[in-house]
Amino acid sequence: MLKRFLCLLFAISLPSAPAAAEPTILILGDSLSAAYGMAREEGWTALLQQRLAAAGYPHRVINASISGDTTQGGLARLPAVLQRHSPMLTVVELGGNDGLRGILPAETRRNLQTIIERLRASGSQVILVGVQLPANYGAAFNQRFSTIYQELARSYQLPLTVLSLADAFAQPGLIQSDGLHPTAKAQPLILEQIWAVLEPLLGKAGS
Repeated sequence: MLKRFLCLLFAISLPSAPAAAEPTILILGDSLSAAYGMAREEGWTALLQQRLAAAGYPHRVINASISGDTTQGGLARLPAVLQRHSPMLTVVELGGNDGLRGILPAETRRNLQTIIERLRASGSQVILVGVQLPANYGAAFNQRFSTIYQELARSYQLPLTVLSLADAFAQPGLIQSDGLHPTAKAQPLILEQIWAVLEPLLGKAGS
């Protein structure tokens, strides 16, 4: 009887195993992901968290997007973000401000390439999100800019989606008064594009 009691007491005194951490999805982006011009809960990243929860996924979304950020800015703050969050999957939505500021496509490509390599070295899967620049930047520059995402996705075998705002510009209420940023009404459309490439990776990211 005493032996049985001692065994029970020993079992109770053992430290319980720590709960498994929630798999983290990191969003590294600019104003298109930072809910610019709207309440944060209206942005597509907040809608993503809602969809994950509704679908029964345990993933936690960390939105590390900053309005106005460039690929250089994203690269500079990446080490601290990785150390803090250790994401299992990262959505990289950067480069639009590079294009709008006329930064050379070669520099944008170099920064994105380094971001991708550092994320993969950390163990994070990567989804690449490209953007289309306004037509007034010229067909030649726009083509060189778009090629960045296509080549990187091909080289690193990454899921790629390109946010096209052409449909938004054609419909009233989907673009803010600045003529550049999508409204809250457009956020579900952005989410659908991201979800199409993200959902197939959720099982792997959570494994």
